Amino acid sequence: MYSPEQENISTTTSTKVPVKYGELIVLGYNGSLPNGDRGRRKSRFALCKRPKANGVTPSTVHVACSPQAAKAISNKDQHSISYTLSRAQTVVVEYTHDSNTDMFQIGRSTESPNDFVVTDTVPGSQSNADTQSVQSTISRFACRIICQRTPPYTARIYAAGFDSSKNIFLGEKAAKWKTCDGQMDGLTTNGVLVMHPRNGFSQDSKPGVWREISVCGNVFTLRETRSAQQRGKMVENESQELVDGSLVDLCGATLLWRTAEGLSRTPTLKHLEALRQEINAARPQCPVGFNTLAFPSMRRKDTPDEKQPWVYLQCGHVHGYHNWGNHREEREGPYVPLWLGCESGFYVDAAPPTHAFNPCGHVSSEKTAGFWSQIPLPHGTHTFHAACPFCAQQLNGEQGFVRLIFQGPLD
Repeated sequence: MYSPEQENISTTTSTKVPVKYGELIVLGYNGSLPNGDRGRRKSRFALCKRPKANGVTPSTVHVACSPQAAKAISNKDQHSISYTLSRAQTVVVEYTHDSNTDMFQIGRSTESPNDFVVTDTVPGSQSNADTQSVQSTISRFACRIICQRTPPYTARIYAAGFDSSKNIFLGEKAAKWKTCDGQMDGLTTNGVLVMHPRNGFSQDSKPGVWREISVCGNVFTLRETRSAQQRGKMVENESQELVDGSLVDLCGATLLWRTAEGLSRTPTLKHLEALRQEINAARPQCPVGFNTLAFPSMRRKDTPDEKQPWVYLQCGHVHGYHNWGNHREEREGPYVPLWLGCESGFYVDAAPPTHAFNPCGHVSSEKTAGFWSQIPLPHGTHTFHAACPFCAQQLNGEQGFVRLIFQGPLD
């Protein structure tokens, strides 16, 4: 089946396997983007130790610059963050090279500073065409993650990323302020929200509290609405350190952070495939047509075939497809095809797929369905709702998922 050693993360240089800090997995995709993963645009992104450190750390602070002086400083070939206080005054913080850390950037822009390009997730979309018309709310350079190059390889998240000229500009309208030790800090327009689960990412996981992360990596309670001018309260005892199962919301896409160690405990695709074959080997039958049902191979994730199992979402009974009009649906509730959840990083355990999310029909283990049904994911500028991790559709019904009831063969 699967072994905890599956993710062989090497820390030695002799084997040439780079150290993996962790992976970011975009919620709403079942193993890959609808039209396939390409280059820096994919549904799952590994952060590995770079051959040469590229991290940065704050150094000189230039206070009370005129806009011209600020421009001159930010034109130097080094990273800087500019905080525009008024038309006449800008504070520029220069950043210098840090040989102990690696920096990774995420955002909507395809320009080279972004290591990972994310676009807005459209719930239930089957092709990239579905997503093109959306006016994006994801920032061009949304956030940066700084990883320690030595064990325990701590990953820290910060709002905003440096652009192609190595600058971050917080304009007059952006929320910004001077901290008690005289440093500057600020928030991005739509903000970067983070939630760390309680009890890690495991069968015992429980939702944590959503917080906002500032440009300097401080933790705040949420603003009243996503882009409100007034910042929340600073949360002193919480950290911007990512833990296994941390969720990062970029206002348009939500990412799940899995540590290398956490991934070594998740089911492999091979394990999920073995579970699929196990269900099919039991030859579940349609109680109406008595035909044998079978989950299609994991590669086929969009068009149902004739053996596809379907489910009545109200009661969980599994049938083959039959078309007996709307009367039955009125009585039994919606009737949808079942699809196996193929993105193993979303599973909190390696148990068999016995439960389906309502209304999309994606199937996972009971604990996995239970976990995601409790997680309030940011939606729009000020609402939250639970969604299926495999397609991002908002969950329905009291629980948000249903236990599947299969009928075995009659012989």
